[in-house]
This record gives sequence, structure tokens and C-alpha cells, in this order.
Amino acid sequence: MTRPAAARGSRASADRLARLLNLVPYLLARPGIEIAEAAGDLGVTERQLREDLELLWVCGLPGYGPGDLIDMAFDGDRVTITYDAGIDRPLRLTPDEALALVVALRMLAETPGVANREAVERALAKIEDAAGDLAGAPVEVRLPGDTARVRELRAAVERGRALRITYYTAARDETTQRVIDPLRMLMVGGRAYVEAWCRRAEAVRLFRADRVDAVVELDEPAVVPPQARPQDLTGGVFRPSPDLPLITLRIGRGERWITEYYPCEQVVADGEQWLVSLRVTDLGWARRFVLGLGPEVTVVAPAELAEQVRAQAVAALEAYATPVAPADPAVAGRTQ
Repeated sequence: MTRPAAARGSRASADRLARLLNLVPYLLARPGIEIAEAAGDLGVTERQLREDLELLWVCGLPGYGPGDLIDMAFDGDRVTITYDAGIDRPLRLTPDEALALVVALRMLAETPGVANREAVERALAKIEDAAGDLAGAPVEVRLPGDTARVRELRAAVERGRALRITYYTAARDETTQRVIDPLRMLMVGGRAYVEAWCRRAEAVRLFRADRVDAVVELDEPAVVPPQARPQDLTGGVFRPSPDLPLITLRIGRGERWITEYYPCEQVVADGEQWLVSLRVTDLGWARRFVLGLGPEVTVVAPAELAEQVRAQAVAALEAYATPVAPADPAVAGRTQ
């Protein structure tokens, strides 16, 4: 597979920057070295080395005047650094810097959906090798929500296999069996998701890893239809749209956190209470949401939701009011 031009350019720029940072100390230690010999030591062509030297000539300290830029003298095919602008030794990391990089790269490697994970692991291996014993420090990197299920899903996605999952859908309070063709793993809002083509819905869907109750990796490869495209999740997983139900709640001071946690279309202050309007996936989810809140919440609209909440609340109260007859007569006698 041919590497994309943008990726090749990015890698070449990074390699050249690393080479330039070490070139000045190398030349300082070898005044008058032949360009051909230096090119052989550095693993580049003479032409590339000459281009690097021309670039160094316009690098230096802020001010960028004649006394601020790196300077060098040429004698035929030999070169000598005459002013190093402070770059007099190869780049070295302090123990704290090396450890911070190791921890950051380990965390990046464990993040679901990270692009070009192989490059991250290669960089981590190089830094751990350079850090020596420090790389073995007892530091454990664990992302929020990084469970065995997340690791299982990520491994299956990387192998490019179709999956059969048992999934709990909170919006409908139901558990279903689905066959999915994964596109990617990703982390949104501290939670891991697998984005996949769902054969049941015939559309791209997001599945929260902590709601996947079981995973079976199928023998067939994942086959994603051409029309399937990853979703833009920069604004979060839930994206309100005009076709979704709109509910309005009257909330007290203790429930104002709703306006910070959920995207609201309108918030109107009405004395100590607020009128809050927001879109929901369906009224079933909204009913469970309202019933889980405190007594400071009243459903204003729609009337259908208010009736559903009232009916379920009445049923719950009636269940508490109905005594349960004990099965053991001896127990009944002791409770009288």
C-alpha cells in the first residue's frame, strides 16, 4: 500500500528536524570534516547534507541578524561551524521529561481510535530504549473506561472482523442481538465507542462499549458498504435535530445542572424556577429521565409525556401501598 503524500511529507519533515538538531553538535566535534564523510556518517546523500547546511545558515536566535544566525566556513569540500547559536550539544531529555513522554505515549497508544497507532508504538519503543532503566518505572497507564470489554472490542476491530454483539439500548430500555461491521474505535466524552455499520439498522451506528454485554468475533471479514461514512462527533455523540421530540420541563434550583449537562434549545428564568426545552431521542427515554429526577421537576410539554410520567408514578405508589402477604403462616403470626 502506498503511503499518502501528506503522511510521507510529515514523516520526512520530522526526520529532517531531528537531523538538523544533531547536525550542529556533530560538526562542532569535527571541525573541517569533509562533506562526503559527514554525509556517510549521517546516512544521507551529499546533496541532502548541503541542503541541510543551507537551511542551518538561516536558523538561529531571535533577532535573526548577522550575529544571531548559525554560521559556518567552507574550505573546498570541508565545513567548519564558526557560530553555533547555542546548539552545542545533541538534544537530551531530562529524566522527568523522558518519563512524561513515556506516560503520554503509553496513554496515546491505549486511546481507542488513535490514528497510526504503529507510529506511536515505534516512537514509544525508541524513547523507552533511550530512557533505559527509567522506562521500567512502576507507572500504570489506565484511561477512564478502559475495561476488558474495550480491549476486546479494539482487538477485534484491528483484526478487521465482523462482530455479533449483545447490546443494551438505553433510549428504548431493551437488549438486542446485532451483527456489525466495525469502522473504528473512538473515545468521546471519556467513554469508548465502536462505530460500525449495523446490518439490522442498515446504517452507521455508535455502540457504547460499556453497554455491550457480549461479543462474538465472526469468521467473516468486516464488509462496510461504500455509502457508510464515519460521523462528525466534534459536537458530541448526541446531535439534536428538529425531527426529534421537544420536551419542556419546569425545574427548581437543585436541577439546574440539566442545562449544563444536556444541550438545551431554550432556558427561561421564571422566578426561582426555570423553563427548560430540549430535544430527546424518544419519549420513552424522556419518561425514565424525568422519573429519575427529584420532586423539583414538572413536565410542561408535551401532554403525552406528562401523562406517561403520571401513570408510572401512580403505579409505583400503588405497588408500595399494596401489602404482600407472607408465605409462611408462622411469619404472619409473629408480625401481628
